[in-house]
Amino acid sequence: MKTNSIISSLLLTALIACNQPANESGNNSTQEGTQKQNQNGVYFVNHKDGDTVASPVIIEMGVRGMTVEPAGKLSEGKGHHHLIIDGSFVEKGQMVPKDETHLHFGKGQTTDTLKLSPGPHLLTLQFGDGMHQSYGQDWSQSLAIIVKK
Repeated sequence: MKTNSIISSLLLTALIACNQPANESGNNSTQEGTQKQNQNGVYFVNHKDGDTVASPVIIEMGVRGMTVEPAGKLSEGKGHHHLIIDGSFVEKGQMVPKDETHLHFGKGQTTDTLKLSPGPHLLTLQFGDGMHQSYGQDWSQSLAIIVKK
């Protein structure tokens, strides 16, 4: 049991380290996370990297620099959210898969409630166009969370 706890802690540390930019000293910076939220792109409104949460998890999704609209037509500067559970962004121009780990919010939704198993999870918010094609890494944000038992 203790080994599983250690492995989970190491996995979460690796997920956080791989998904946050480093500042000049090589350390992660809260200021950089705040700056990301002030730039064009997507962001998690109610969670930050490393949060410990209870399931079900309420997710609030935001975007700056584009407008949320339902899927179905291509409109410049518009699109909708996708949430990738335990995975990374989708390359620009690629279709966002639709399965149990790639959730589509094609009706223009900006909130969802997720039932997640206890332990560490990586959530990636990905913005896509009206035909579910990814706007790429610049329009994605990942964060690591831990779901309490």
